[in-house]
Amino acid sequence: MTKIFNRRSNADFRKDLKGKMTKSEAVLWKFIQRDALGYRFRRQYGIRHFIVDFYCPALKLAIEVDGFTHAEEVVFEKDCRKDMFLNKLGIKVNRYSSEQVLTKLHDVLLDIGLTCTALASATPPRPLLEKMGIMASKPV
Repeated sequence: MTKIFNRRSNADFRKDLKGKMTKSEAVLWKFIQRDALGYRFRRQYGIRHFIVDFYCPALKLAIEVDGFTHAEEVVFEKDCRKDMFLNKLGIKVNRYSSEQVLTKLHDVLLDIGLTCTALASATPPRPLLEKMGIMASKPV
């Protein structure tokens, strides 16, 4: 099986991105790191050839913080392709603008929290189901 998460081929790039987080990414990270929302998020997480700003593997939730360049047509189209690819893998993508994070942080955190709650209620607890012998190789 091909490894699609955090490939070694883009490890240096991911590490570089972690060291160069934008102000809005750094602000959001302060509030979602260390299980602050009840779920563990990873930053600059690789999924195949894409890198998402933040990712919660337990919920299959990606969070992207978009600066003003994401309004450009070429970048917007790339974001759409990225979202479609992630959605095909069953990953939900929440996008927020840098401005939203910096000026309406409470609303962004509330939206992320509501998304986490919705995804958690829709996702059966894997370890319990696997222990019971119910879980197949793919989630139901």
